[in-house]
Amino acid sequence: MSTSNLSTETIKHIVANFAIEGAIKATKPFGSGHINDTFLISNTDVTCPDYLLQRINHHIFKDVEGVVVNIARVSNHLSTKLQSEFKSEKSVEQVLTLIPTIEGSLFLKDENGNFWRMYQFIKDSVSYDLVSSTKQAYEGGEAFGRFQLMLADMDPSLLTETLVDFHNIKFRLTQFNTALAEDKLGRAKEVEEEIALIREHEDFMCSLYQMGEDGLLPKRITHNDTKFNNILFDKDDNVICIIDLDTVMPGYIAYDFGDAIRSLVNTGEEDEPDISKIDVNMPLFNSYTKGYLKEAMNFLTPAEVESLYLAVFLFPYMQAIRFLTDYIQGDTYYKIAYPTHNLVRTRSQFQLFKKLWAQKTVIKQIIEENKRLASR
Repeated sequence: MSTSNLSTETIKHIVANFAIEGAIKATKPFGSGHINDTFLISNTDVTCPDYLLQRINHHIFKDVEGVVVNIARVSNHLSTKLQSEFKSEKSVEQVLTLIPTIEGSLFLKDENGNFWRMYQFIKDSVSYDLVSSTKQAYEGGEAFGRFQLMLADMDPSLLTETLVDFHNIKFRLTQFNTALAEDKLGRAKEVEEEIALIREHEDFMCSLYQMGEDGLLPKRITHNDTKFNNILFDKDDNVICIIDLDTVMPGYIAYDFGDAIRSLVNTGEEDEPDISKIDVNMPLFNSYTKGYLKEAMNFLTPAEVESLYLAVFLFPYMQAIRFLTDYIQGDTYYKIAYPTHNLVRTRSQFQLFKKLWAQKTVIKQIIEENKRLASR
C-alpha cells in the first residue's frame, strides 16, 4: 500500500491508537525518505504539539521492536546528557520524543500487518538536502561529533543490531556479485564501466573493514545514516535535533563520518542525472571536519582518526554499489520515481567518488590539520 492510497480516515484511525494530546486538525504526507512513510498530524489545539506518524517498512526493518527499543534507549541516554553536561553549551538541542500507544507500547501493529510509531513534531525546524554555508557544515559536524561523544559511555551491547552487515562492504560486494551473476533482467550489459570501477578499487575499499576485523577499531553506538537532512536546524542554522534513529546500533565511528561527508560535499543531488554538476565542495568538508573533530577528539582513538580518511571514499563507493545492486535486481529495495532511477543514483555516486579520489592528498591534510586544532 503506497502513501497515496492511505486515506485521511485510515490515518485518523491509526492516530486514535496513540496517546496524543489535543485532536487531529489535518494529516498530510511529510518528507522524502526512501524507506518509511511519514505523515504530519497537525493539532486543533494550538497549546498541544503536532505529531509525526510513521509507517515502519517492516520488509527492511524486520525487527520492529528492536528498532523502537534502540531509539528509546538512545533517546533517553541523550536526554539525560543534554540535561546535565551539555545543557548550558547547547541548550537549543532537543531529542526525539516517542509517543506511546494508549496501551503503552512503543509501536502499533494494525489489522493489515503494518507497523506504526509516532513522534512529537519539532516545530520551526528545517533540514537541508544540500548544504549552502560553512556555518551549516560546521554546526552539523559538531552535532554528529557530540552525538557520538554523548553515546561513547553507553554500552553498545544494550542495542540490537537491527540491520546486520548494514555498512559491511564485503557483504555489499557479495550482494552485488550475486546480483551480477544472476542478472535476471539482463541489465549487466548496461553497466560495464561501473563494474570495472568497482573491481579497480575493491581492495582499498575493504581496508576499513579489515581494521575492524583486526581489532583496531572499537564497536561503539553509531547513527549509521548521517545524511545531512537527518539534522534539524532552527532559522539561524543552529542544530535542534538529530533525527531518523532507525539505524542507531553498534558500529564503527568512521561509518558515520563517511556517510555524512557523502551527502555534505556533493554539489549535486544524490540522484543528479547530469554528472557534470557533481563536484566536491572542499570548504564544506573542512568546516564539517573541524566541527566534528572539535567534539569527537574527546574520545577517538588514533586508529579511529585514521579510519575517517578511509570512510570518505568508502561511502559513495558503497552507496553506488547498493544502488547498482538494486537496479540489477529490479529495484526492489529503494523507492524509485522512474525506471532508471537507481542507475542514475549509481552514476551520481560514482562521479562523487571519482571527484573525492582526485583530492586524496588535500582530504588527508584537512583531517590532520583539524585533528591538531582539536587536540590543543
